[in-house]
Amino acid sequence: MSLMDILSPYANRPTSTEEDFDEVAKQLPQEALGDGIAHALRSDKTPAFGDMVASLFGGSNPSMRAGLLNQLIAAAGPAILGKLGSVLGNRSANAESSVTEAEVQRMSPEQVSDIAQQAEKANPGVLDQIGSFYAKNPEIVKILGGTALAIALGRIANRNPR
Repeated sequence: MSLMDILSPYANRPTSTEEDFDEVAKQLPQEALGDGIAHALRSDKTPAFGDMVASLFGGSNPSMRAGLLNQLIAAAGPAILGKLGSVLGNRSANAESSVTEAEVQRMSPEQVSDIAQQAEKANPGVLDQIGSFYAKNPEIVKILGGTALAIALGRIANRNPR
């Protein structure tokens, strides 16, 4: 089955299956997949960005959790570190080191949701950054559910005309 055979139904009437998403993710360049994921993250048909990031955080391994949090902190600016105080061992707002896997183990998805909301306000481009980040590990994106997958696939289908 070709890539366009899989994507064609999504261009006009998005519906989704995890199997289709898996197949498309295997065949697409990460840039295109990241764009589709980012489109789903910003859609008004999916939950709020913070809620979806909390789900992604919950479904990620410690290494990916640390990477996700570092992406959010980079987008929100180092001042966010001061707000994370006790969770991250009272780091100062000027700390330049990355958050570690051990540190993220102490964080809840709710805390990450709050950070994501602040990051989105500070830098709306963070949605594209998170889309690109998870395009490297698309199996985790399936945790967002069928609507998000359908929106991502619809965006990909419309980017890749027949």
